[in-house]
Amino acid sequence: MSRWWTETVAALGDVVPLPLVALILLAVALLVALGWYFFPAWVPRRLPRFALPRWRRPRLPRLRLPRFRRRRARRKRTEPPPVRLPAPRPPEPAAAGPGLADRLAAEGRYAEAVRERLREMVRLLVFRQVVEPRPGLTVVELTEAAARTRPQVRPTLHAAGAIFSDLWYAQRPATAAHDRRMRELATDLSRELTGEEPR
Repeated sequence: MSRWWTETVAALGDVVPLPLVALILLAVALLVALGWYFFPAWVPRRLPRFALPRWRRPRLPRLRLPRFRRRRARRKRTEPPPVRLPAPRPPEPAAAGPGLADRLAAEGRYAEAVRERLREMVRLLVFRQVVEPRPGLTVVELTEAAARTRPQVRPTLHAAGAIFSDLWYAQRPATAAHDRRMRELATDLSRELTGEEPR
């Protein structure tokens, strides 16, 4: 093996100088290293295609046969005029009869009864178009919005908001006196808005 290697190198040295062979091997190694590092960026994604000429069969003319069907005249679709619906009116507050607030108070759930009475007051304000129905309205914002249109309702709504805040935000225990006071405030608000007491 070593003798074969020695004779091969000696024969190669007679044809090409050994420093040039070393330089060529170094260049080949560098090209292989660059190709390995940047693979596959240098490889083309699509190989060139050599398309062979195709023989196209000549097209024969088509025979058109007479049509005996009558074409129906297309009628234009007339769309009906848009119907204008009246603007939705907020629901009217509940009339006579025991409401949800009265039933909650009868069960001893005074905090929930107070909350329901405040909701009834808000429904009355929306029905009388004193305030616009907006979700997430706080008690203070409700009082300010109603007082801009009807200034006389400010004390009533302020007192109702104070009771509601004490029970629901300050977590104070609710009593029958709170529910009774909220009922009086709801009556006062109805009188101030409509001029008459609710039934």
